Amino acid sequence: MFRSIGPPEILLLLGVVLLLFGGKKLPELARGSGRALRIFKSEVKDLGDDAKDESPAPEALESAEADKKPEQG
Repeated sequence: MFRSIGPPEILLLLGVVLLLFGGKKLPELARGSGRALRIFKSEVKDLGDDAKDESPAPEALESAEADKKPEQG
């Protein structure tokens, strides 16, 4: 159905991008894309760290369960 992308297609795509943006804008576009990707990666990493921090430690769960149980006496 769909062919894999080969060298002729990549060259055609690069040619179209060069025509659309011009030679002077391409380094700026690549730099901006790199910054955006770096920011995205750091935010995803921070979200993963936050998820790990939010999960309570087993000792905290045991003490929380002990606090909820009424004293039997």
